[in-house]
Amino acid sequence: MISRVHMQRFHHSQFADFGLLLELKQSTQQRISVCIPTLNEAETIGSIVSIIREELVSKVGLVDEILIIDSNSDDSTMEIAQDAGATAHLSSEVAPETGSYLGKGENLWKALHIATGDIICYIDGDISNFQPGFITGLIGPLLTDDSIDYVKAFYERPMDGGESTLANSGGRVTEILIRPLISLFYPELSAVLQPLAGEYAARRSVFESLPFPVGYGVEIAHLIDLVGGGRLGNMAQTDLVKRIHRNRDNDELGQMSFAILQVILRRLERDGKLTLSSPLPDLYQSWVLDGEQIQPITRHIPEPERPPINPRH
Repeated sequence: MISRVHMQRFHHSQFADFGLLLELKQSTQQRISVCIPTLNEAETIGSIVSIIREELVSKVGLVDEILIIDSNSDDSTMEIAQDAGATAHLSSEVAPETGSYLGKGENLWKALHIATGDIICYIDGDISNFQPGFITGLIGPLLTDDSIDYVKAFYERPMDGGESTLANSGGRVTEILIRPLISLFYPELSAVLQPLAGEYAARRSVFESLPFPVGYGVEIAHLIDLVGGGRLGNMAQTDLVKRIHRNRDNDELGQMSFAILQVILRRLERDGKLTLSSPLPDLYQSWVLDGEQIQPITRHIPEPERPPINPRH
């Protein structure tokens, strides 16, 4: 039997003393950046940025910058974010010499090129019940404990904004795809309650040491690579209680799973856990029922990876 590696767990309320967090930040002369990857988040991004700016920038000076890295939204995401107090960048215009992909992981990697923080906090842009604890609960452990390098969120997940929650699970892709694969190949990660959570924070040196898949495989890739580097003992989790966000349909989840599976299979081969007989295809095949006709749907979903910015860390 493989024993689980202990991971410290916190509750965001343990870090409700913003003044104390500011003292710890100042005493170590650190800067904190909040980076939000976006694609058509006009409905929620203004509230998220406003709360961070008012509660954590203006009132206490705990957060030094709020950065939006956008994947060419065709709504008013960037304008709303800027009006609320963030600095917004098109991902394609950040480090243009490196080229450009569309994807969440790409935006997170590009954020490292412009963020000035020693601590980087990533959060998703579609949270509709955002509160300051989403930030302080993640950066708090990093400020209070030098042995902690990476903090992941966990929470209940109401479905469609209602009262029905997935209190004991990490979402459909996590429970159907990720949890079984973790159990089979990376059981050490079974201690991570929400492996695909988009809310997490780490010291800059940690993020700069990791490759970034350009799409939805970025979160699980980081966890596998941190485990491979013997760093699971330096990770922690914080209970953010509840996260309400946009729920995706099965077609979107299928595409997400396809990208994530490519990332995991590459690591399984790299880590000597299986051997692939041929290169992985990037063609995702599905179908839709149109009246009485079954229409095939095909999409190319490559999941290339950005290299570590500073692999020596």
